[in-house]
Order: sequence, then structure tokens, then C-alpha cells
Amino acid sequence: MATRSAIARLINASQHSQACPCHGAQTASHPGVLSQLRRFATPGATVEKEYAFEIAASNLRFGDGVTREVGFDLSNMKARKVAVFTDENVAKLLPMKTALASLESQPNLPFEVLSLPAGEPTEESFAHAIEWSRKHDFSHFLAVGGGSVIDTAKAANLYSVYKDAELLDFVNAPIGKGLPIKEALMPLIAVPTTAGTGSETTGTTILDITSRSFKTGIANRALKPVLGIVDTQNTASCPTAVHISAGLDVLFHSVESYTAIPYTERTPRPTNPLLRPAYQGSNPVADVFSLWALQTTVKYLPRVAKNRDDEEARRQMLLAASFAGIGFGTAGVHLCHGMSYPISGLNKKGPKYRHPGYVNANPIIPHGISVAVTAPAVFQFTAPSSPDRHRQVLAIFNSTTVSDSSITRIPDSELGAHLYDTIARFLDGLGVPRGLKALGYTADDIDMLVEGTLPQRRVLDLAPGIGDIVGEDGRLHLTKMMQSSLEY
Repeated sequence: MATRSAIARLINASQHSQACPCHGAQTASHPGVLSQLRRFATPGATVEKEYAFEIAASNLRFGDGVTREVGFDLSNMKARKVAVFTDENVAKLLPMKTALASLESQPNLPFEVLSLPAGEPTEESFAHAIEWSRKHDFSHFLAVGGGSVIDTAKAANLYSVYKDAELLDFVNAPIGKGLPIKEALMPLIAVPTTAGTGSETTGTTILDITSRSFKTGIANRALKPVLGIVDTQNTASCPTAVHISAGLDVLFHSVESYTAIPYTERTPRPTNPLLRPAYQGSNPVADVFSLWALQTTVKYLPRVAKNRDDEEARRQMLLAASFAGIGFGTAGVHLCHGMSYPISGLNKKGPKYRHPGYVNANPIIPHGISVAVTAPAVFQFTAPSSPDRHRQVLAIFNSTTVSDSSITRIPDSELGAHLYDTIARFLDGLGVPRGLKALGYTADDIDMLVEGTLPQRRVLDLAPGIGDIVGEDGRLHLTKMMQSSLEY
């Protein structure tokens, strides 16, 4: 028997065949039937859809060697005492040495440094950073490192202002309480050393809840840095494996934000602008940044993978990471990221996969890899939700335009299959493991991975075509995508 949301989608599609195919935009040709349908789905309640979107991104400074300006920036901000975050690997490298020299060049600019363990943040590492920050009376924060370092600095900043808050108070619901951030945070400057997360532009911080074996985070525009210093010299020391994994994050930030549900389809409409989420659905401004980042990544990531000393490619990937951050920081991501969190989080207790090229001694499925392995199945599934957008994505992967005959002759019904093959082929060219089995998972792990995905409502609610994500159809779709991602 079909589920309620499946019936609703079928009726909606049959009544709106002349509507814009982009995300299946609705018309009001049958308001009576639609009203009955809404009452059937949500008895006694009318849920209003969103009607606005809000652009919020950090200021960015881009250039060769701009890290050396950070001391001037903090002096210009009249910083009284600076909390400096890095990790044990970056602490030995040029970006951190340059940042420290810049700080030391300024008179009356005291600072303290916290060097974090290498690897992705956990609730334990967050707690340590928060405790350290609360002990000092910091007026400003500086993060020099990859997304993990920047995310940790964001959390430390937040909980230094909210000194009595528990970690889960601001973590996204339903895992945490998802409380709004009403107080002004301290100014944070972010200096990324990888071209991936785009954390220098966003109000998002991600951590691994090891006690529950999945990742989650805090998403609020109050967390975004006041300035991202994007220095093209700072990724020169990245190993090739890190370049590839970080670049995959850029790639699917771009595709997911471009194919997320439109902001006008998101529910519920906030009762107060303060409650409008950071991830709002696709919108015209985010589309511009996401498409540029996608085109740039498709062109330059394979070049970085072949030669990490390709300066033009590294420069373009850094800019793409920031552009994608602006795009997904407003529009949000969806299924690839939602499914990635248990894939990487369960690894420590499950397959214990160690990705080649990473110096971390602990088991690790790098974030970009965990996102990428489900991508062929995900975009095969989402293609019917917005054929025009997915056709644009396919054209970019094929380095052509939507008007090319190789793209126009593909029927909408076959678009998903073409995306599956095209994305899989692109990942093959980068040496990405071919599915979950290559990471050590088996068919017996599918239910566990689905259960770990379901709480990720922050991103799953933006997924097109999924229906009621916590209902029967949502679980069914996730299961099929996980099964299709075992190997390809």
C-alpha cells in the first residue's frame, strides 16, 4: 500500500504538469483538493510555508600571503586578548608561523594558543576547548587550520558567551535542544588551511558525537566568522589525499545546495526572524555561488589530484570552497551530508577504515569521502524532483552546456541514471573508494546506517522527493539509497 506522502506527491504531480519543472513548483489550479490533502496529511493544522530567505556570510579577503595581515586586523578591532586555535599538525607549518609572527608584530596584543589534536572534532575535544576558553577573558578569536579547527573555535566562542550552557543546548534538534542564539558572540577570524569545508564563511559547526556514533552540529548565522582570510599559500603543504577529500566536500556542497528544495517550500514559516534557520533551501543568490563552485571544482579538482603543486588549481579550489560555503551556508545541504554522518561516525566502532594518505593514526573515513560514496545513488533519486537543475548539474560534470545535444536528448526519465554513471566515473578518476563495501561496510550494516541518518533533520528536511523523512517512505528511500551505495 502506498504511503500518504507518496499519494500526495502523485496527486500533486498529476495536477501540476504545466508547472515549472524546477523542483516541481506548485500552482493553485486545484485549491480544494490540495486543501483536503493538507488536512489529510496534518489533521487540524495549517502549516505556512516560508516566504523569505536571508543571505548571511562572512567578509572574505582572498590573496597570496594575506595571513600576515591578521595581526593588523585584530589590532584594528581593538582586541584585548585573543584566543588562537590550531591543531598539532598546522602548528608546525607556515600558515601558523605566519599568523603568530603577525600577532607578535603588534604592540599590546596578548594572545593564548590552543593546539588541538589532529582529526575531526568530538564532544570531548569540544568540551576541552570550551573549558579552556572559559578560563580566559578573551575578547576575540582566531582559528588557523582546516574546518575542524574553525568549527571548534566557533563552538568555544559560543559557549564562552553562554558560560552556563550545556553542549546539547545549541546542538540541532532533535539530537539537541536547538536553542536560538540571542547574545552577540565575540569576533572570530578564520584562516582556512584546506580547500573544503567553507567554514570560514558559514554559521555551522560540526562534531562527532562518539557516544551515539554519528555526527551532528550547530547551525546558526551568529556563529559565522566576521572575516575569512583565504590565503592561497596556505594549502601548499596539504597532502594529495587531503586535497581530494576536501575538494569532494566542495563538490557536493555545491550540488546539494543547488538541488535542495526551494526556500518557498520549506516549512514551517518562522514566527520570528531570529528563528529562521541558517539552512533555508535553494534560492537565487545561493544558486549563483553554488553553480560557480561546481563548475570550478569539476575543472580544477582533478588537476590538484594529479599535481598538488599546481598553483592555479589550488588557488581556484580555495576560492571554490568559499563560494560553495556562501551557497550552502544559505541554501543548506541534504542527503549526501545527512547520510555521511553515520558513515564516518560508525567507522570507529565498525569497519575501522583508515583512509590512505592521512597521517592520523586513528580509523578515519574523511568527511569528503563519506559524503561522496552515496552521491551517485542520491542524485539518481533526486533527479525527478527538478529535472532542469539536475540537467544543469549533468552538463557541468560533462564539461558542456544544457543546450548541447548530448544533454538535450536525454529524457527526464533517464536523467537520474546518467547522473549516477557520470558522478561515479568522476569519483573513479579521483580514486574514491567504490562504495560502502570498499570502506568495510556490508549489507548487514544498512539498517544501522539508516538509523544514524534519520536524526539529521537539519539537512534531511531540505532533501527533495524524500517525503516524510521520519515516516515509512523516508526510511524506505534512505534504505534503497544506502543499498545502491554499497558498490558501483
